[in-house]
Amino acid sequence: MVGRVRPITLVGTPVLHRPCRPVDDFGPALRELADDMFASMYEAQGVGLAANQIGVDLCVFVYDCPDADGERRKGAVVNPVLELPALEDRRLDDDEEGCLSVPGPHARLARPDRATVRGFDVDGNEVTVEGTGLLARCLQHETDHLEGRLYIDRLSARARKRVLKEYEALRAESEAS
Repeated sequence: MVGRVRPITLVGTPVLHRPCRPVDDFGPALRELADDMFASMYEAQGVGLAANQIGVDLCVFVYDCPDADGERRKGAVVNPVLELPALEDRRLDDDEEGCLSVPGPHARLARPDRATVRGFDVDGNEVTVEGTGLLARCLQHETDHLEGRLYIDRLSARARKRVLKEYEALRAESEAS
């Protein structure tokens, strides 16, 4: 795998909490960014990573995770647009979710069990990714990142406070050792 591992941006860093800029240059720098994102995601043992999670303010995410059938899916999506099932067709998957930018704690978060993302690959070709299971959750989670939203922003105030308290405790423990 080519690409260099970059540090993961943590909750509280401004680039994580504002919408990212659309990509308009599909040149070699974008391919290099995607390679770095894959390397960083694998190093952190994640299944998805948005560009702002390595401090880059661009609408790009990468993923490598299974769908509901266990089929491993991998790719990069530039300038994604998320589509969810209509409310009457929507089934929620209430499962644990975590985030590389809030390392450690997880929380239950209900999300639609199917999702579609339309956008472009790193060469500027149109791409559509349809996801079920973990892949559907990943597509929604990474698109949220690019809109400046973390999964903890979708939690109840109590659950969010618990996650952040646990995160801060783990961080303090890590810094002390």
